[in-house]
Amino acid sequence: MIQRPLSHAATAAAVLVALSACGGGGGDSTPPQLSPAVGAALSSCTDLVARIAIPNTNITAANAIAAGTLTIAGTPVPAHCQVTGRMFPRTGIDGNSYAIGFEMRLPNAWNGRFFYQANGGIDGSIGTATGPVGGGGPLNNALKMGFAVISSDAGHAGSLGPFFGLDPQARLDYGYQAVGKLTPMAKSLIQTAYGKGPDRSYIGGCSNGGRHTMVAASRYADQYDGYLVGDPGFRLPLAAIANIAGAQAYNAVATTPGDLNSGFTLAERTLVSNAVLAKCDALDGLSDGTVQDIKACQGAFNLDRDVPTCSGARDGSCLSAAQKTTIAKLFSGATTSTGAKIYSSFPFDNGLGTVGWAVWKFSNPLSLDSGAVGFIWQVPPESRTGFNGANFALTGNVDTMLAKVNATDATFTESAMSFMTPPDRPNLDTLRNRGAKMMVYHGTADPIFSSDDTTAWYDSLQARYADARGFSRFYRVPGMNHCSGGPSTDQFDMLTPLVDWVEKGVVPDSVTATARGAGNLGLVNGDLPQGWAANRTRPLCSYPAVARYKGSGSVESAESFNCALPSF
Repeated sequence: MIQRPLSHAATAAAVLVALSACGGGGGDSTPPQLSPAVGAALSSCTDLVARIAIPNTNITAANAIAAGTLTIAGTPVPAHCQVTGRMFPRTGIDGNSYAIGFEMRLPNAWNGRFFYQANGGIDGSIGTATGPVGGGGPLNNALKMGFAVISSDAGHAGSLGPFFGLDPQARLDYGYQAVGKLTPMAKSLIQTAYGKGPDRSYIGGCSNGGRHTMVAASRYADQYDGYLVGDPGFRLPLAAIANIAGAQAYNAVATTPGDLNSGFTLAERTLVSNAVLAKCDALDGLSDGTVQDIKACQGAFNLDRDVPTCSGARDGSCLSAAQKTTIAKLFSGATTSTGAKIYSSFPFDNGLGTVGWAVWKFSNPLSLDSGAVGFIWQVPPESRTGFNGANFALTGNVDTMLAKVNATDATFTESAMSFMTPPDRPNLDTLRNRGAKMMVYHGTADPIFSSDDTTAWYDSLQARYADARGFSRFYRVPGMNHCSGGPSTDQFDMLTPLVDWVEKGVVPDSVTATARGAGNLGLVNGDLPQGWAANRTRPLCSYPAVARYKGSGSVESAESFNCALPSF
């Protein structure tokens, strides 16, 4: 962990002051410094079923879990109590049974903190409530650190797939209401179990979990002190429609119609990745297989100029003219038939030649995005009878999809763009004014939720608040795909620095990230390039700073890099 005091080097400070001077309101006084949490011991576990009485809640079990029964990255999790239950059971308008299922894990030796584990995808399953700390293959977790942790299915069973969206209340629970219902319940349960409520509360997750967390920062800012946001799909319906538009575009240049991989093959994606590295790798002062200055790279790299154009058949050493036109438009941001941008641009990066990137671009539009758009977000939803996800994605009208995710009717009274997204962004007045903090990270090679979109959000936050960096920090993870993977140092712990910032005032100017090479206990990342040290480290710098090589020292060590502001 690399942490520095509030002041930067003189030149960096001067630029940041100039940037901050452009900010607006959002609080007239200095936010308070929150005090540290104080722990307590769990006196008993199995009797909690009888002792807990919370409205609209049925506690189904309380099991004592011995130390070492659960292990994370090969290390034992301390003794704790696993509590399971259901909230607000009901029958939906589609005839299916619904409830908000959850599990809580309560450490015997509690640190006085609560962590809401916001799960990813379309939810529907109760993940083991360990509390992720960020990045791929984490070596630590909130439960091991002593947090009481909750995980939920967000109000529907996974067996329903996207068809839970046929029930309007299930849509709202998935979008934001499950968090609103579970949070006070969890705090009440903690009060019963320990004789006191949590002193400090945190929420975090990646992907849809990052979206949940950003929505909570707007809707439930009075309930949490720290927000850990990873690769957030905070405009998820738009990202999914843009991904469907991308599928249609890749299919148009595919050598085998319906096989989207043939529209931009692994060899071709590797060709582009290498071309990006050739133009951008040394921009941070060191050619090391990483693009640190992602903004400068977008100006330095030009797809048409820097990648050969095929004069004959495609063979992996070139791109056809049609491919170049298609790919350039998609990276600039997929558009409607009138040219309006659907979602966001994506940065060119060297993380394109991975399986993870391809799955999101070529498989998931047909198998995941199609069902989510058609049934969870559209008003009215598609008919379940005869629905074919691949046909919907490849032949559907994206303009119509866009209109429908913004629509309402007598049954679905709240649009997807209302229940899925943070309201009134970038207004974080409540969060800021009560002394809460937010840390956000995003992989620059994320193929589904663009780091450009999160960068634009953070820029709008800085425009609103003169002291935005005083309560929120954003970290781009070079080369990382969606939440993990890619040619990147993607293993890091952001929960520890978030706690230190919230409770001790230690400002996290940078966070050290590690590569998951051979022997890594948090699972090996198969995307690491040959030649990288298995344990390479790099600083993840607080935006707008980027990591730059000092000019000496081991090229595999974060200690050889400074976080410096990019050229303007």
